[in-house]
Amino acid sequence: MIRVENVSKSFGSFKALDGLSLQAGEGTVLGLLGPNGSGKTTTVKVLTTLLTPDSGDARVAGHSVLSDPDLVRRNLGLSGQYAAVDEKLTAFENLHMVGRLYGMNRRTAAARAHELLESFRLTDVAGKRSGTFSGGMRRRLDLAGAIVARPKVVVLDEPTTGLDPRGRLDTWDVVSRLVADGTTVLLTTQYLEEADRLADHIAVINHGRVIAEGTATELKQSAGTERIDVVMRHAADLTAAAAVLEQAAGPDARPELDPQNLRVSVAAPDGHRMLVRVLSELDSRSLPVEEASLRRPTLDDVFLQLTGHAAAAGQAAGQAAQAPAAQAGQAAQTPATQAPAKVEVDA
Repeated sequence: MIRVENVSKSFGSFKALDGLSLQAGEGTVLGLLGPNGSGKTTTVKVLTTLLTPDSGDARVAGHSVLSDPDLVRRNLGLSGQYAAVDEKLTAFENLHMVGRLYGMNRRTAAARAHELLESFRLTDVAGKRSGTFSGGMRRRLDLAGAIVARPKVVVLDEPTTGLDPRGRLDTWDVVSRLVADGTTVLLTTQYLEEADRLADHIAVINHGRVIAEGTATELKQSAGTERIDVVMRHAADLTAAAAVLEQAAGPDARPELDPQNLRVSVAAPDGHRMLVRVLSELDSRSLPVEEASLRRPTLDDVFLQLTGHAAAAGQAAGQAAQAPAAQAGQAAQTPATQAPAKVEVDA
């Protein structure tokens, strides 16, 4: 249902996509991970026909973004990084408007709006202006708008950015229900827990190309051995604790420090035996430990290993390409037959 074939896209001297290839089957979730500036949103804009690739092709439900852009849009729903709802309209009016833009008559558009309001638990606020809604409610309304025309493919570009935990859980529930109904979902996210929970297949991209892909389990296994996490009681002891962990893990080990949470982490080839040695050495050096654990690798470890920094990092890289990418995006606006959508460019 989604196929990206060797797509490249540049903005001046900046290469946002560099031979990117992806695919997703019917009724599955493809999770697209990458730091800011990696090419996630440029990929979204190519798939949604808002940008034309310099080379390669992308297909949605079998239709090419180059030769059949109208058919791509007819089979595609989009929810951008920010909820694209008209704050002056009610929840019902927002969905009814989208239905009319897709060419539905008034009666069909109204029936579909009521159906979605019930499905997304918004019936009680159907007559209220969406400007009064919470972030989670606005996101649910935006997602409902993305599927008014029952698209075969839905693209969700960082759908839970800025939401509180309740709003994130609501959004995850909506995505799960979409997939259960046979919809194919492309999910771009920096929340690794989100990808772990929702995605059937994950592709990690950086500098516009895929650097790893597989299921969440396969990617975690690629991160190698178990890891030791040690939380120190005093911030002043972090450096000394890191030295202890490095000595225990071997000369090639690179302990990771999290000063905010007073945590030191390192790969543990010997598992629990190494944990015992580390705790004994920390005790002998009078370095008090608040807690210690031995755990399997997470997607965070995979992301850090592959990209060199944590999932929420990389702001500078994204900002470097922001201006030229934004100018290119403005040149290709969504047509009147497509549901309104707002996409922030993250080249």
